[in-house]
Amino acid sequence: MKYISTSEAAEKWGLSRRRVAILCKENRIEGVQRTGQIWIIPETAEKPADARIKSGKYIKKCEEQRNA
Repeated sequence: MKYISTSEAAEKWGLSRRRVAILCKENRIEGVQRTGQIWIIPETAEKPADARIKSGKYIKKCEEQRNA
C-alpha cells in the first residue's frame, strides 16, 4: 500500500496541512497511521465529509439565548 504525507493530502483535497493533521488526530481519515512525529495517509483515502453544522439550528438557538 502506498502512503502520502499530510502536505500531499492537503494539496490533493484543497485543505491546509494543519487541517489535515487535525483530521488525522481525530481519526476521521480511514487507515491513517502515526509514524514517529508524522502522519501517513493511504493514497486511496477519501477526503472526510464536512462535519460542521449546516442546519443553522444551533446558531439560532445561541442567538435566542443571548437575546433573552
